[in-house]
Amino acid sequence: MGIFLVFNFTYRFIKCYNIVCMNDKILGAIRFTNGKKINFELYPEIAPISVANFVELIKEGFYDGLCFHRVIPNFMIQGGGMIAKGKGLAEKRNKKTIKGEFRSNGVDNPLKHTAGVFSMARTSVNDSATSQFFICVADVHFLDGNYAGFGKVADDESLAVAIAISQVETGNVEHHSDVPIMPIEIQTIELV
Repeated sequence: MGIFLVFNFTYRFIKCYNIVCMNDKILGAIRFTNGKKINFELYPEIAPISVANFVELIKEGFYDGLCFHRVIPNFMIQGGGMIAKGKGLAEKRNKKTIKGEFRSNGVDNPLKHTAGVFSMARTSVNDSATSQFFICVADVHFLDGNYAGFGKVADDESLAVAIAISQVETGNVEHHSDVPIMPIEIQTIELV
C-alpha cells in the first residue's frame, strides 16, 4: 500500500507539472546574470510539499530577477525572496507558507545538510517557509531535523559555483547582514 501511494503521488506530481523526472529526481538549473549556473536535482519523494512549492514558483517565473542576499563562507548561500535595488534590498513576497518537512516538525526527512543540499529557509516558526531557500556550501549537520532539505546540486562544478558565491565580499544593508556588495542576481531558474 505504501509503495503504491508514493508511486501514485510521484506520477501525479510529474503529470501535474509536465516535467521530466529522472530516477525519481527533478532536474533544473539556476542561471545567473553573470553567465554562471548551478545545476540541481529535486527529491519529491523526500520533501513533496517543498518540491511542489519550488516547482510552482519556478514555473511562475517568481525567481527571475531575484538575488542571493545572504552568503556565509563554510555555511550557506540564501536567496529566493529579495531583489537587489541600488544599494538596498526589496522583499518580493510569496503568497503562501508551506509545512516544514523536517523531523522536529513531525515529518521524516532523511536528507542530511551536507555540501550542496538545497533546503527551505524559514523563520523561527516551523511552518513559515515560502520562497526563500539556501544551498549548503559545507556540511552543516546542526540543521538536520530542523530544516526541510529538498534537493542537491547535480555536479561538482555547480557546487564550486555555490562555494565561490559564499566567498564574495559582504556587508550590512539595512537590517540584513552578510549581503554581497556586488549583487548575485538570478536571471532565471528553469526545469530541464
